[in-house]
Amino acid sequence: MAADEIGADVSEQAPLGQLSSDLLAALRRIKTTRLFAKGSGLFQAGSTVAGVYLLESGEVRLLLTTAPGQKQLLEIAGPGTLLGLSESMTGGEHAVTAEASEPTAVSFIRREDFLVFLRERCNFSMEISRLLSEDLHGIYHKFRSISAHPGRPRQRLLHEELN
Repeated sequence: MAADEIGADVSEQAPLGQLSSDLLAALRRIKTTRLFAKGSGLFQAGSTVAGVYLLESGEVRLLLTTAPGQKQLLEIAGPGTLLGLSESMTGGEHAVTAEASEPTAVSFIRREDFLVFLRERCNFSMEISRLLSEDLHGIYHKFRSISAHPGRPRQRLLHEELN
């Protein structure tokens, strides 16, 4: 895949949870792109955040550690998704593990470069705030749907697809 073809899968619109084409173009100027093979890890839960990851093509499984050695599928992220955003903003550790579920192109932006970028471009800070807010509302929705079902929620196996 040629460098100028990477990102062709990313939508030009900004649907819920995705970046606008203007923000994508600006971020591509400060990123480095790497290809991950199926099963390769982008980051591990508990690791110190190094920056944000923009999925250009492919899919990444987000896994939650539920017990020693056990992981539960939390979500599957696709092109246009920005991973590690809240951790980069707070400087915290990764809450989940991210691994490629197929060959995946990912752009990486160092945390320091990302924060400078936001300080210099306040108009994009509002879009990042929107994404963080959407993430929070998504978590509320997931929690409500789990809470609405009596008993313990069924664990999703790693190979199961999301609906």
